[in-house]
Amino acid sequence: MNKITRLLVLVTLMFFSCKQASESESYSVDGEALDSIKTIENSKKSTDSNEKNIYTKYEYTDSKGKSILVQNSLSKGGIRYTDPKGHKYIYAVFWTRIINETDNPIEFKINLPVDSYDIPALPGKYYKTLIPSDTMTIQKIPLFNYGLTNLESFFDKSIDKPSSLKRIIKSKESTGFYVVTFRLLGGDKYGVLRTELILKGENLFYKIRDKEIQCGSINYTP
Repeated sequence: MNKITRLLVLVTLMFFSCKQASESESYSVDGEALDSIKTIENSKKSTDSNEKNIYTKYEYTDSKGKSILVQNSLSKGGIRYTDPKGHKYIYAVFWTRIINETDNPIEFKINLPVDSYDIPALPGKYYKTLIPSDTMTIQKIPLFNYGLTNLESFFDKSIDKPSSLKRIIKSKESTGFYVVTFRLLGGDKYGVLRTELILKGENLFYKIRDKEIQCGSINYTP
């Protein structure tokens, strides 16, 4: 086999290898509704230093092949907090970043009730969630609590209230937000907590370990 033939064979193998890898990671869905395409475990796959704090990254592709990316962080915190009624909690800070690569603005709405959630994987443990109004940026990733400050004052005012968030993300832009989870102190240690925002069609779900909480929606805007 001469050099030219070997080169043609190599190029052909590389082409089919890339094509198969691409097809295994994404596809387009019918209509304008978005559906879950893939999950990337960035702790194993990412080489970007800014992504070492990312737990999962999802890509959702519309019928035109345009994507919405959702990045979910690992936790920071594990800090104690006592509410005005004397209840003692331990809390952790997470963030989610949504990147709009589509040609249209998108609007997302999140509403988390004041209820405590039981987590099947953590029997006897109940969690509350709060969404501060602060905007998370990638520049804040190295900071303590991902740059979220004045927390005790916010907690005192919000611990017994539902949380909500509504934002519009322009085409080719992104936004980030925080979620704080609380667990009442007491009992055995509960292990490492993992959370993530996921999308099913146009419905948003916030997942705490194996507990999925329907919390909002994401839609194209005119």
